[in-house]
Amino acid sequence: MKKVALLVFCGILAVFAAGCTRQTSGGGGSGEITVRLLTDATGIDDKSFNAAAWRGILQFYGDTWANQTKRGSAYDFVTAQSQDMYVPNIQQATDEQYDLIITTGFTFAASLSEVAGQNPDQNYMIVDVDSVVLPNVLQAIYAEHEGSYLVGVAAALKAKADNIANPRFGFIGGVAGATITKFEVGYIQGILSVFPNARIDDYYVGDWGKPELAKAQAKNWYDSGVYAIYSAAGASGGGTIAQAKEYRAQGRNIWAIGVDSDQYEDGLYAGSESAVLTSMLKKVESSTIYALNALRDGSFRGETITFDLKQDGVGYSAANSAMTKDITDTLEQVRARIISGEIKVAPTYAEARRLPGFPQGLAAKDD
Repeated sequence: MKKVALLVFCGILAVFAAGCTRQTSGGGGSGEITVRLLTDATGIDDKSFNAAAWRGILQFYGDTWANQTKRGSAYDFVTAQSQDMYVPNIQQATDEQYDLIITTGFTFAASLSEVAGQNPDQNYMIVDVDSVVLPNVLQAIYAEHEGSYLVGVAAALKAKADNIANPRFGFIGGVAGATITKFEVGYIQGILSVFPNARIDDYYVGDWGKPELAKAQAKNWYDSGVYAIYSAAGASGGGTIAQAKEYRAQGRNIWAIGVDSDQYEDGLYAGSESAVLTSMLKKVESSTIYALNALRDGSFRGETITFDLKQDGVGYSAANSAMTKDITDTLEQVRARIISGEIKVAPTYAEARRLPGFPQGLAAKDD
């Protein structure tokens, strides 16, 4: 097992050279597996994708969000403030010889490929990428389209239960690309399974950390009659939830749909009332735990693993009481039909747009 020397002092020059927000020192020779999580500028407090990856690390070490006893000795994280710091941050973690270095998101792909290719004895993991095919890189991808299909069905069933005539739905993405497209097209297919003629609008923020733009778009859509908005936009998606909270507090019957982590609590506006109807759970923690277990039992290798409904890699939240039993019962039936292959959910826009009634002219991209 590799060991990481404890960094007693991180000088000003080193911090600027790394261009990162350093949260802890490296592993301190605890005798345990050591891991560093590298995130984009939204950090582990995005209440979404990065938070889920961090939660898996905490769970592996028997810690919790409130009690991170082994942080700094067995695990830590570093947040890059800009993409030009991805390579320096990966290289720094490599030089410090962590047993595992985890990067989150497809924006890390090129940087990880560069560093991992030069360091074949270092173990790496990347989430949401299947293009870094190296013997020392574990790639975890998810069937986001399957989980998104379920929340699309949930939103549509709720609209039907509320007797909404011709309901409209919205999707807000972060940065357009193949991964976010899976969220969007799965969601739309779920809606269309209940309302074949439903109108769905989409909008891409172009950034993971600009909630004000998502909030402005959500306000515009809600004001024009959109019933529910699903955001797959990292921290930007918090803007959708913020606007939904304001409007539900005013008595308006609209909804936000969360993503990655259960965002029910983020939507609370009055007691236990939440503006987040449900969340598509992308269980990134499942993949980080998988990788750490593989290291522990000696089976870690470069491979690509898809975490789908069958592997419990995606799902939905039923924390909101508005997700009534008849809705969740239907969702469980749909879930079983997807797992069995009876329902096939298209993962790309190219495939989805060939389906009857699927909207054309979306901003989704397959590359």
